[in-house]
Amino acid sequence: MAVLAVCGDVVALSAGSVLTVVPLRGSSSRPFFYDCSTAERKPLDNKSEDDVCEGQGSDRILAAAFSASGNYFALTDDNKRLILFCTKPSWKCISIRAVVRRCSSLTITLSEDRIFVADKSGDVYSFAIAEPQKKGQLELGHLSMLLDVAVSPDDKYIITADRDEKIRVSLLKAPHNIASFCLGHREFVSRILVLPNAGNLLLSSSGDSTLRLWEYEEGREVQCCDLTSYSSSGGENLEKKIAVSRIIYCRPGNFIAVLCDSFPVVYLFQFDIVSQRLIHTQSIPLKHRGWDIAFDAASGLWVLQEDKDEIIALYRLVEGQWQQAFDDKELKKISTIFRERWALLQECLGGKTFYGDLYKSTHDNMASYLSKKRERQEQMKKRKGKHLEENKHLKKLKTETPSSCL
Repeated sequence: MAVLAVCGDVVALSAGSVLTVVPLRGSSSRPFFYDCSTAERKPLDNKSEDDVCEGQGSDRILAAAFSASGNYFALTDDNKRLILFCTKPSWKCISIRAVVRRCSSLTITLSEDRIFVADKSGDVYSFAIAEPQKKGQLELGHLSMLLDVAVSPDDKYIITADRDEKIRVSLLKAPHNIASFCLGHREFVSRILVLPNAGNLLLSSSGDSTLRLWEYEEGREVQCCDLTSYSSSGGENLEKKIAVSRIIYCRPGNFIAVLCDSFPVVYLFQFDIVSQRLIHTQSIPLKHRGWDIAFDAASGLWVLQEDKDEIIALYRLVEGQWQQAFDDKELKKISTIFRERWALLQECLGGKTFYGDLYKSTHDNMASYLSKKRERQEQMKKRKGKHLEENKHLKKLKTETPSSCL
């Protein structure tokens, strides 16, 4: 999985095992590179049998995120490590810690004191930032694989989403206390996003092709948007189920961009603060499959895509419509550097879907039952018909046989 993240004046890309950080807007800083394959191996204490079975990882980066201020950047890799960077005054790795399971998502609190890491076994661990060598602490657990984790803007709640359609809202200081559940999705919940300036509203996406807006403290659904009703060209609707691989928010203008797994389109919404509703404003068709998206500080929309010649595209809002920018100097610089990672991107992402294996397999037991029932009914009819024919034949023999022969 590739992760594209923009914060302040830097663009970060994880491709394979390599983190690439490129400064923007004429900064004199040089690009920063970090290869997880060269990182220190951190042994786990008290390894379980499951840990041994998982075996050695590939150093591939699985999840990454900036802190709100951009002072910290954290990533987890396939070798079950959490790597923390300090970004100011310059990028520097300050800790490498072991995680119990391979992770699916991570987030950093607004106060920048803890990192919350969600893993595939359904657990969330917290890691202290001020104590960079301290081991992780188990905070909460689900009975299903966790796909995303988020923290409310006031650091009051931790919100988790799992494969079994559940969104759980827990108190951050006491995660065993559950405030609410947001229930309504009919497939795995792929992404969640707390809207930063909209009270207690949460946006979620699912493999059921919907975006849902919630008042998460009460667990009440406010709005449901069916993504199959928005065509990239205004023509026919999408028929196949789609899963959202990324939801991002742009505070200036309250814009929301949505990227779908394996669909070459970016959906743009605007959040109306007065009506507390999402309004679909535009669908941007992509020439190639999109891998990730991010907003920058100047409200530019960056799209990482499966095209070596145009590996990253930039869109800006012009007269109410998002239009592609071609002659941007920063875009050209970043494109040149990112093309060097093309082989890594192709290796870890080429032709793969993020969520295809998470859909529940369905088996039509009723169709099989009805088919077998029809077969039994046909066999009974045949046996009954054969029995009637035999009775008729016996009656005929009785009437035709002379009484002297009896």
